[in-house]
Amino acid sequence: MPDLSSALNLAASEVTLAVGAMVLLLLGAFMGEKSTRLISILSVALLVAASALAINAPLGQAFNGAFVADPLAVYGKVAIYLLSAVAVVLGDGWMARTRIARFEYPVLIVLASVGMAMMVSSGDLISLYVGIELHSLALYVLAAFHRDDLKASEAGLKYFVLGALSSGLLLYGASLIYGFSGSMRFEDIAQSARSVADGGSAGLIFGLVFLICGLAFKVSAAPFHMWTPDVYEGAPTPVVALFSTAPKMAAMVLVARVLSEGFGAIHDQWAQVLVLICLASFVVGAIGGLAQRDLQRLLAYSSIANIGYALLGIVAGTEAGLQAMLMFMTLYVIDQIGFFAVLLSLSRGGKPIRRIADLAGLKKTRPLTTVVLTILSLSVLGMPPFSGFWGKYYVFGAAADAGYWMVAAAGLVASVVAAFYYLRIIKLMWFDPPIDEQATDAQPIEARTLALASAAFAFPVVIIGLTWLEPLTAIAASGFGAG
Repeated sequence: MPDLSSALNLAASEVTLAVGAMVLLLLGAFMGEKSTRLISILSVALLVAASALAINAPLGQAFNGAFVADPLAVYGKVAIYLLSAVAVVLGDGWMARTRIARFEYPVLIVLASVGMAMMVSSGDLISLYVGIELHSLALYVLAAFHRDDLKASEAGLKYFVLGALSSGLLLYGASLIYGFSGSMRFEDIAQSARSVADGGSAGLIFGLVFLICGLAFKVSAAPFHMWTPDVYEGAPTPVVALFSTAPKMAAMVLVARVLSEGFGAIHDQWAQVLVLICLASFVVGAIGGLAQRDLQRLLAYSSIANIGYALLGIVAGTEAGLQAMLMFMTLYVIDQIGFFAVLLSLSRGGKPIRRIADLAGLKKTRPLTTVVLTILSLSVLGMPPFSGFWGKYYVFGAAADAGYWMVAAAGLVASVVAAFYYLRIIKLMWFDPPIDEQATDAQPIEARTLALASAAFAFPVVIIGLTWLEPLTAIAASGFGAG
């Protein structure tokens, strides 16, 4: 029992969220749909409390090494919980306005957060798979949450089918790794990886390639990105806001943990695979976004390219590279929250503004929103001194320092190409005449506030924010595996 109590203490935030989700589910079942707002408020409070528990929980390992609590896991969990809370806040009002509000929405986000927390704390292949599937099952339902909308149903189905395919690849890779290493734990797998580096069996590498392919599906990296544009277009906008932030952060931390902790000895082997994925993501994200007319599809291709940039930090295989990845992902998800908050705040005649062309002449009716979207667009494209520039500065610098300067240069070229579709948005808002003279609807306060906060962080708050964000990411990177 002492061992169980200490293990539960290490996993206090996950246990709290799991139990809390069950309580909220029962509350919704007994009170009905009138409890939706109450459950949303309680879910946000639960996620914020879980963040505090994650920060104050002790470090260590539990459940025979299957669960790891180290500074990297703590950083990832706090980011995941807060991003999930923001998704609940954005979704609550939007769901009510579109008349699809259900109490299950915040409960599913809480359950997905438990899975994402398991992902960043995974110490072996079994906990890795449990975390991925727990969060994926909740996200499948959320993608199709608007049941009466054909595009939402299609998005949920595509996400489920392709997610099942990625799970199959991941499981096949995990079975090969177990067969050739004789263990599920990353620490033991690392010993087998050292023998491979010394000329041992190459079967472990085959398993690793399949594992990387399965994980690439989860982060929507090319060429495993095919589900992303359709899901981003069809799923409800607040759900897409969640997809583009918390799960991405969780999956990137998981990729870093698996590769660095379990296969650090054969870095040269898996770095080649990641380099190809990075290059493919650059091309697909930059070129694919040029032809898009729907804002959410555009953000899907943008996310593919940005995941390629983030993977550069992991490719470096150094502590500085891991820190750079955390810096990039943190700055990126803040920009994404702002982008989706703007989308959720814009509607005309009760219909959301989804086409890029509908932003034409926005400065006449919403000058402040135009300024906000301009700042966020310049940040995501990497224009100095906005926050997106600093994120790319860190990952490109880490890759170049590790000898991957040609890949970093390719990423820089892709950024220049992708800048076109962000500059097109700015040009439409400021210089083109509106295609519809009807004024936009009143903006919901929660979406407007979050959009303003994200834009303010992108510039100028980021200049101050880097002074505390850099030390935090350095602690997370240096304390990796120290649980």
